[in-house]
Amino acid sequence: MLLYDHPLSSYAQKVKIALREKGVPFTAQLPDDFGTGRTDGPFATANPRTEVPVLIDGETRVFDSTVILEYLEDRFPEPALLTKDAAARALARMTEDVCDTQYEAVNWGYGEILWFRRATGALAGHLRDQAARQTRVLQDWLAERLGTAAWFGGDRFGWADAAVAPMVNRSVHYGMGPRPGSALALWHARLCRRPAIAATFAEFDAAAAEMTAASDLYTTGGRRREYRDHRLEWMVKSGGVEVVLAGLRDQNIRFSWPQGSAES
Repeated sequence: MLLYDHPLSSYAQKVKIALREKGVPFTAQLPDDFGTGRTDGPFATANPRTEVPVLIDGETRVFDSTVILEYLEDRFPEPALLTKDAAARALARMTEDVCDTQYEAVNWGYGEILWFRRATGALAGHLRDQAARQTRVLQDWLAERLGTAAWFGGDRFGWADAAVAPMVNRSVHYGMGPRPGSALALWHARLCRRPAIAATFAEFDAAAAEMTAASDLYTTGGRRREYRDHRLEWMVKSGGVEVVLAGLRDQNIRFSWPQGSAES
C-alpha cells in the first residue's frame, strides 16, 4: 500500500495515524511533482487536485483524507475507529469537519507567516494575533467536545482523535497549545504516548525543522502553496488579502484544480 504524503500535511498525518492504529503496513512517498501544478505523472493521475494524501491500494486510488479514512474503515474494520452508534459517529464526523476546515486554515495561515514570510511588520503581527485568537476559540470548542472523557469517542481512541491530533499538535509546535493542565492538554500528552501518534509526530518534527530552509522554493516559484477554499477565506477574513494579491502577482501561489487563467 502506497501513500502519497507530505509529513507536514495535517490531512496526511490523519491518514497515517489511522493506518498505524489499524496495523496496516504502508510506504509513504512525497511525490516529485508535489506543489508544482503539473498535471501529468502518476500523482496527478491518481488525484487531479494534486493534493496529498492519496492512497494507492493495488488498482484502487483514493484521494481526500476523509474518503481515505472511510475506505480504510471499510477495508480494515478492526480495530474500528468509529462506533456503531449513529449519534457518536455523527459527532466524530462533525469534529473532523471543523478540524479539516476551520482549524486547518488557522494553522496553515500561521505557517504562511512563520515559515514562508508572506507578511512582515505590522501585517505579520496582526495575522499572528488573529491566528492565536482563533486557535483559542477552536481549542475551547474542542475541549467542550472532549469533556471529561479520555478520548473524543469516550473511553477508546477513535476517528475524531485521529482528526484532531495533527491540528492541536501543530498548535503546540507553534507555541499556541492548549492551556497547561487543561483537559485538552492532558489529552495531547496522553495522545503522544501512543506509538502510532509518536511515529507520525516525529515525522512532522523532522520536516518542520527543515521547512524554513526550504521556504524559498515556495516563494520563488519553484513550488506553489495551494490557497484552497477555507485557507483563502482565512487569509482574506483575517486581513491578509494583500498576501493573496502579492502571491498572484509573483505567481508563487495556486488555487485548487481546475486552475484559472491567473495561475497559468
